Amino acid sequence: MRKIGILALLIFVIGVVSFSSHPIIGSTEAFGQGGSKVLMIIREGRLYDPDLSIKMEVGTMMVLLKKAGFGVDVASVNGEGDNVSGRSQKIEKLLRLSEVKLDDYVGVIIPCMGAEDVASPKMLTTIKDVVAKGKPIAASFGAVAVLGKAGVLKGRKFALMLDPSDPLFKGYFDMTDFEGATYSGPGVVQDGKIITGGTCPIAEAYRGVQNRTFELTQTLIAAIKPK
Repeated sequence: MRKIGILALLIFVIGVVSFSSHPIIGSTEAFGQGGSKVLMIIREGRLYDPDLSIKMEVGTMMVLLKKAGFGVDVASVNGEGDNVSGRSQKIEKLLRLSEVKLDDYVGVIIPCMGAEDVASPKMLTTIKDVVAKGKPIAASFGAVAVLGKAGVLKGRKFALMLDPSDPLFKGYFDMTDFEGATYSGPGVVQDGKIITGGTCPIAEAYRGVQNRTFELTQTLIAAIKPK
């Protein structure tokens, strides 16, 4: 079904028209839920299609989180001075991951963005700390491999566009990262406080599979909203 992907697009167009006229995305300042914030971690390295990823993945995540009453801070390993950008879209106000205090956030989300890097040591340490603190964490497609590399998928179910052993991923994923974990399809899978989405806008545009950004973000929102 493509209804979720279409609905995400409609929300994006209605809620972030300003992104088209002012295509620079930074940390959101207005937030509710008692001042609750979500940390978005951007993977570094060459991006397959940065404009598409920033607009339709990062943008959609930000809109949904903001509409739910959460602030969003965006961080990367290098932080300020290493902004993520394409020809028309740009993410500014990146925090340096080493300076982030996880206790300031109710949850973490990691977009796929078609980034090459899957194993920044600081990212792996941060992910382990997030899970150790019992905070919900959501990861999309390529970012699921980061969770695997961090060792937090062992004993858990996870989502991915295809089984990581598929020949399509040969040379991209290290199968040892998924040892002890159970592949559970291309949709959105929640196992405890770890939420994984099998596909992203890049996969939809270039592989013709359903984008799960909307569903992934909504599942995280449900996990972090006060009960």
